[in-house]
Amino acid sequence: MSLEVKEKTEVRLVFLGAAGVGKTALIRRFLEDSFEPKHRRTVEELHSKEYELGGMKVTVHILDTSGSYPFPAMRKLSIQTGDAFALVYAVDDADSLETVKTLREEILEVKQDKCTPIVVVGNKSDRSRDERKVSGDEVLSTVELDWNSSFVEASAKENENVLEVFRELLQQANLPSRLSPALRRRRETFPKDNGARPPMNKTNSCTIS
Repeated sequence: MSLEVKEKTEVRLVFLGAAGVGKTALIRRFLEDSFEPKHRRTVEELHSKEYELGGMKVTVHILDTSGSYPFPAMRKLSIQTGDAFALVYAVDDADSLETVKTLREEILEVKQDKCTPIVVVGNKSDRSRDERKVSGDEVLSTVELDWNSSFVEASAKENENVLEVFRELLQQANLPSRLSPALRRRRETFPKDNGARPPMNKTNSCTIS
């Protein structure tokens, strides 16, 4: 007996990470194609965008969470209601990567599902080699091989790989494939994989075919 899978018409993407890593900057770059260099503390902001896809409306909710204020109950609720998660750190802040590791454990504990869609984002990739404190290669290995999640380095300031971050989130959230062309029409074409990244380890893959 085959079960009919109903396509999602709503999805909630949750951005988590330490203060100042650029969660708001990534979201603003995606939604408005703008960048504000001054850091502004966020308590919690929800952005919603609706897309018309072949007669079907798909709503994307993007939750921007606080990295400055300790609200465990609010964060737990954000995790409970999220469909896919962006765990953001800054490549010039090693402590922010440790925060990502803690947040991942919290997500897995709350969701009780090791296959929860997670994209780890190393923001501020425009930083110089001297400023960088986190090796992208090491994070890539941990995230894709050990965690079986996706990893993207991005720069909200330079608008590098920002669309890639959202493409990964939407794909993992199992939105209809028709959403990608809609996003491409609205913005520029999503960056194509340059083939430089090693293949993900599928030994413990959560993908169901």
